[in-house]
Amino acid sequence: MRKRVIVIGAGPGGLAAAMLLAGHGYQVDVFEKQPYVGGRNASIHINGFTFDMGPTFLSMPQIFEELFESVNRNAYDYMDLKRLNMMYELIFDRYNIKMTDNHEEMKREIERVFPGNGEGYDRFMKETEEKMNALMPLLQGQMDRYHHYLKPESLKALPHLSLGKTLYDVLSSYFTEEELRLAFTFQSKYLGMSPWECPGAFSILSFMEHAYGVFHPVGGVNQLSKAMAKVVQEHGGAIHLNQGVKKILVENKQAKGVLLENGEKVLADQVVVNGDFAHAMTNLFDEGVLKKYKLEKLTKKKYSCSTFMIYLGIDKQFDLPHHTIVFSKDYKKNVEEITKSLLLSEDPSIYIHNPVVTDKTLAPEGKSALYILAPVPNNFSEIEWDEKQKEFRDLILKIVAEKTGFKNLEAHIEVEKILSPKQWEEDVLVYKGATFNLGHQLSQMMVLRPHNQFEEVKNCWLVGGGTHPGSGLPTILESARITAKAILKKNQQLLNEPYKTTNQLERAL
Repeated sequence: MRKRVIVIGAGPGGLAAAMLLAGHGYQVDVFEKQPYVGGRNASIHINGFTFDMGPTFLSMPQIFEELFESVNRNAYDYMDLKRLNMMYELIFDRYNIKMTDNHEEMKREIERVFPGNGEGYDRFMKETEEKMNALMPLLQGQMDRYHHYLKPESLKALPHLSLGKTLYDVLSSYFTEEELRLAFTFQSKYLGMSPWECPGAFSILSFMEHAYGVFHPVGGVNQLSKAMAKVVQEHGGAIHLNQGVKKILVENKQAKGVLLENGEKVLADQVVVNGDFAHAMTNLFDEGVLKKYKLEKLTKKKYSCSTFMIYLGIDKQFDLPHHTIVFSKDYKKNVEEITKSLLLSEDPSIYIHNPVVTDKTLAPEGKSALYILAPVPNNFSEIEWDEKQKEFRDLILKIVAEKTGFKNLEAHIEVEKILSPKQWEEDVLVYKGATFNLGHQLSQMMVLRPHNQFEEVKNCWLVGGGTHPGSGLPTILESARITAKAILKKNQQLLNEPYKTTNQLERAL
């Protein structure tokens, strides 16, 4: 009889785990509260305009290629990927910098704007490649026991963790100019963190983009989740939309299945949780079940910032970069307002997604689907968004008009949607609106992060940004790979040999 797995949540982590397990013979049921798949990686459709709800950068394609390959599928039968050789434009008060994935072009651009820093770029790429190779085993295997730090691959990685150094410290050893340091550290925002607090090991984030490229799937990054959902169904798995889970059924500290919001009980051998971590901990377990992650302890943990999102359907097109990032005049002050003082900045940094320059399918002919994001404090700030939303939205559009080529947007808006931290929490079920989940301080990483094999309840597993190895699409996919492999191994479906990729997993089976 086939083993049955229930996956709670159809975000990318849940879908990837479901795809791997269904592809290896499990009976898989995915229960999703929303009427769509993707979680924060979903699509938004308004009057012919299509927007990615959350992630708009797709990098490290080899990870999802391997995931699809392990279940006898080719990812490119489901997605049409476009590589963005000019990855993004960075706009500072003094300089504009065009960031490319071509090493020689990037070095020339650095020398053009910041003479003498090209050598630092060469050094950064060479040394961070060594760091990346050393750290990948940590990001691809379970880290839920302290003795895992003593594994050979862990000991080999230790010198590359940049312990005691922040991300900003690490990049300061390569570049002399502030703007250039920020050009290679702003990626800490993908984790919802400050580069002055983010661990130095995360210099691999900017390296990943420069070494492996930034991609756009036609139809949006949401296509990754939709592709995985299709493969789940092709392998006999079921995805139940508009069917939220009310509780995980626990007996004798073991997960036995779920109670749906409609009152139905569904039993299973294993339960995989892909909901927002803290939201799931505070809603899916009966009182008294959890000790380590009960509410009063969760509130003491550190969480990422939030994001203020503006989705605009515009009646014209702009011959401007696919990705643009506008830095505030005092970026360090802006970051401290977001992560420490929890104030709404008067000079926010802003990200603009203009995908129609690459992909005409996202808007009616001659029009644009713009996505504008400003990092803001999470809801521990107690900002009254009902009162502040209009004022902050107007400030963002004013700054965009002043600092970029996206002029006079107000006169060309056909459709508009806003997601404030309040909506992230209330509508998308993100705890405190912290869109990048738990923070990535060293005190909340690896063994100290919630474990893939959930430590409080047997036969219960975690995937997504709130477990090891962390947030961001590549790492979320790795969390699914780690969890799927562990479930298979638990059921004695793996040979006792080292596991590095899903190709080896396939051969082992």
